[in-house]
Amino acid sequence: MSNARGRPRQQRKGRTVRPVRVTAALTTALVTAALLPGAAAGASPAHPMPTTQQPASAVLAKAHTAGRVQVDKGTVRYSWPGVYFEGRFRGTGVGIVLDDADNDYDVAIDGTTVATLVTPGRTTHWVNGLSNGVHRVRLVKRTESPWATGTFGGFVAAPGGTILSRPPARHRQIEFIGDSYTAGYGNLSTTRDCTSDEVNRTTNTDLAFGALAARRLNADYQVNAFSGRGMVRNYNGIEPGTNYRTYYDRALLNVEGDVWTNPGSWRPQLVVVGLGINDFSTAINPDEQWTPDTLTAAYSAAYQAFLDKLRARYGARTVIVVSATYMSNTTAFAELAQRIVQERNDRGDSRIRYWYYENSGLDYGGCHWHPSVSDHRLIADRLGDFITTLPLRW
Repeated sequence: MSNARGRPRQQRKGRTVRPVRVTAALTTALVTAALLPGAAAGASPAHPMPTTQQPASAVLAKAHTAGRVQVDKGTVRYSWPGVYFEGRFRGTGVGIVLDDADNDYDVAIDGTTVATLVTPGRTTHWVNGLSNGVHRVRLVKRTESPWATGTFGGFVAAPGGTILSRPPARHRQIEFIGDSYTAGYGNLSTTRDCTSDEVNRTTNTDLAFGALAARRLNADYQVNAFSGRGMVRNYNGIEPGTNYRTYYDRALLNVEGDVWTNPGSWRPQLVVVGLGINDFSTAINPDEQWTPDTLTAAYSAAYQAFLDKLRARYGARTVIVVSATYMSNTTAFAELAQRIVQERNDRGDSRIRYWYYENSGLDYGGCHWHPSVSDHRLIADRLGDFITTLPLRW
């Protein structure tokens, strides 16, 4: 399902159907678009990227991130959606050094979004005209681009200003693992019928339930989500022989064999896993290897092994939540997820919990019947309520 450049081919979309019956986690086919100008007063036109880049150690010394990034020749590179960089500066303006022709970004100053950058390319985007003082800047990657990588070259001060040391990491850390629901696929769309470009322009992981819930808790977070991927089977059987677990360990999704190196600072107290919609939301095709029974068995075994991996990686104190949600065509996903958790509990691991979020109040108004931004707020509310019941040691 990929072309010579490694980009996923666009899925042919049939008639719109009821929520999650067929298109619950349709794999994204994202495309490049033009740069839009800054969205707010004080955002100036982009300037060319400086030819002299900061050493990567200097970039990360001045910018805080909890995401999976890879140091590369004076920059940092990344692939997962929702990766963010936070900094502080003194002065009247700040430049943001980027090289990315595939993704969209939001820029916030002192907590207010001042610009949306659409596939900015190789540039330094400037925000000027601020009051002379100490300010906070935040850059966040809104979109998915599993075939591509983004590059961040750091924050630079406007003339007369200074980039200050990076903000401190937050003590609370949450990792979100999942598919298009977790990524916020098409959540800003005003229609369910979307082209691949419209999916890209209307996906905002920063407004998906995981990011919303984490920010309410003042937690650092990773959103390691990949649309269309399941635990053992992808949406409608696409790309057999691969699944979400093929990519989980990577920093750069399009680099086969890549492995993210944890700098030692990522020790989440909470991990929320939501995988299974793509395994079960579509009927098994005649040319697939699965039967209903073998798919169920493989899913259960793979999930248990994945939980073993997370437990070994993060230790006994980390709470791992196995989540499930409503699907109109099957109850297998939720029942299996609950059974998997019960098996872990029966074996003595009480810090693996089951969370089912119902569909009441959800409009599924996003692209291809995915949760809308208002849905994500509701889900974030429900997740927040559930988190209060967990034995977390924040």
